[in-house]
Amino acid sequence: MGLLQTVITGQRSRSNHAHIVDSLGLDIVSGTIPSGSTLPGDTELMARFGVSRTVLREALKTLAAKGLIVPRARIGTRVTSRESWSLFDADILNWHFEAGINDAFLVHLSEIRLAFEPYAAGLAAERASAADVAHLERLALDMGKDGHSAESHAMADLKFHLAVAEASRNPFMRSVGNLIEAALVGVFNLSSPTADISEVHRASASHHRIVEAIRARDAAAARAAMEAVIITGVERVRLALRRRQ
Repeated sequence: MGLLQTVITGQRSRSNHAHIVDSLGLDIVSGTIPSGSTLPGDTELMARFGVSRTVLREALKTLAAKGLIVPRARIGTRVTSRESWSLFDADILNWHFEAGINDAFLVHLSEIRLAFEPYAAGLAAERASAADVAHLERLALDMGKDGHSAESHAMADLKFHLAVAEASRNPFMRSVGNLIEAALVGVFNLSSPTADISEVHRASASHHRIVEAIRARDAAAARAAMEAVIITGVERVRLALRRRQ
C-alpha cells in the first residue's frame, strides 16, 4: 500500500515486525528518541513489544536499512543523525507527517520536486506516445469531475503525476514517486481543493496545460506548466499551515 493510500485509509500492517518498525521509526523521526542516543537493550524492547529476539532483530535490521540506526559492538544500537536517513523512503516521509511538518519541511520537499518533476514533464514532451498523452488527458479530466472527496481527488492527482513520470521513459523518474506522494499527503491533510468546486476545476485546468504542452512536443512549456502546478500546491499548504498556527 502506498504512502497516500495508507494515510487516507488509516490502514497499516498489523504484524509484530511492522509495529516495532513503525513505533521506533516514529519515535526517532519525531525526536522522542533523539539522534546520538542509544536504543534500549534487547531485553527491554522485547518486553515493550512482547516479541521474540528474532522478531526484534529483524525489525532493527529494517530500521538500519533506512539509515535510522546503526549497531555498535559493546556500545549498543545508536540512533543516527538526520543526514544519514533515507529521506526518500516512504515510511520515513510518513513519520515526518505524523510527527508534524513545518514550512521548512515543505520548502525542502518542494525544492526536490521542482528538481525532478518539471524535467520529467519536459522528457515526456519529447518521448510520450500518443497512448501516453491520451492517458494523461483522461487523468486530467478525472481530476476535474464534480463530486470528488478529498481522498479521491488526492488519488487522482497522484495518478496524474506518476503517469507523467512514466511517460518520461526514464526509470529513475518513477523512483521519486514517494516524494510526490509525500507532497500530496500534505495537501490531503492540510488543504484539499475539493471544498470549492471552482478550485477543483482550476486544478484540472492547470494539469491540462501540462498535457497540452506534452501533446505539442513543447518541452519548455511542459516544464513551466509542471512548475506552476507544484508551486501552487505548496503555497496552498503553506497558507493552511499558517492558519493552523
